[in-house]
Amino acid sequence: MKDEINKSFDLLLDKLVGWMNSIVESLPNLILATIVLLAAYFLSKYVSKLTMRLVGSRVKQKSVSNIIARLVTVVVIMVGLFLALGILNLSQTLTSLITGAGVLGLVIGLALQGTLSNIISGIVISFRDKIQIGNWVETNGFTGEIMDINLKNLTLKESDNNMVMIPNKNILDNPMKNYSLTPHIRVDLSCGVGYESDLEFVEKLTKNTLEKTFEKIDDSKPVEFFFTEFGDSSINFRCRFWVEGTKNVHKLNATNKAMIAIKKAFDAEDINIPFPIRTLQFDNKLAMENNENEKQA
Repeated sequence: MKDEINKSFDLLLDKLVGWMNSIVESLPNLILATIVLLAAYFLSKYVSKLTMRLVGSRVKQKSVSNIIARLVTVVVIMVGLFLALGILNLSQTLTSLITGAGVLGLVIGLALQGTLSNIISGIVISFRDKIQIGNWVETNGFTGEIMDINLKNLTLKESDNNMVMIPNKNILDNPMKNYSLTPHIRVDLSCGVGYESDLEFVEKLTKNTLEKTFEKIDDSKPVEFFFTEFGDSSINFRCRFWVEGTKNVHKLNATNKAMIAIKKAFDAEDINIPFPIRTLQFDNKLAMENNENEKQA
């Protein structure tokens, strides 16, 4: 019994001595690997701050800057970890980590396909100069001012003060009309005058009224006037003119102002703006004859 205990103790001692020799032999590589990991850690912090500064100068959304900085940090640390494992001659462990990371990434990508799509779309939108916070846009059936762009959705504030959150993927996949990209908006206004009106005078009066009401943008954008059809009760026309504005409310204000000015000008010149009239006729001769026949009978 005593001999077996001594034998087991000798085996344990030999094992510990072997481990100690392995540690002493690997100590330089272990120290070098530790230095590489520490260098990667501090380098990741510096690269993260530098990335935040560079991305922040191009992207107004802080959430996007943060996610990009974190991704860069993870990449730097992963590179340091792979180098450290290579120094320690743990190539098999390194291969297993790479394989596991690939499988895990594939599983996460399939499970979060929609979320990742919105995140990538949010990053792409944030770098687009033609889509900025404060722009008045029309997209996906909604019209409003861009209030926020994050990694999940784009937030619009409609004219009725309601907030609409649209997934970033839908923003990239659908057309967008941005009213804020140009400083001018063209207003299209329709009206009609009576058949007794002097059409040439109506055209001249309408153009002069609009030119006096709104400041002329430039000579290449005059007031346009077109008679369009002979309607049931009026001769209809359309006039188009340019005003300064970047939002839909500017267009509405210009339309309101133009309608008031045209109505006053037409009233001053006794120009009639007809409206449909329905005439009810009660002299039904057939009904009267039937009543008379009934009385005679």
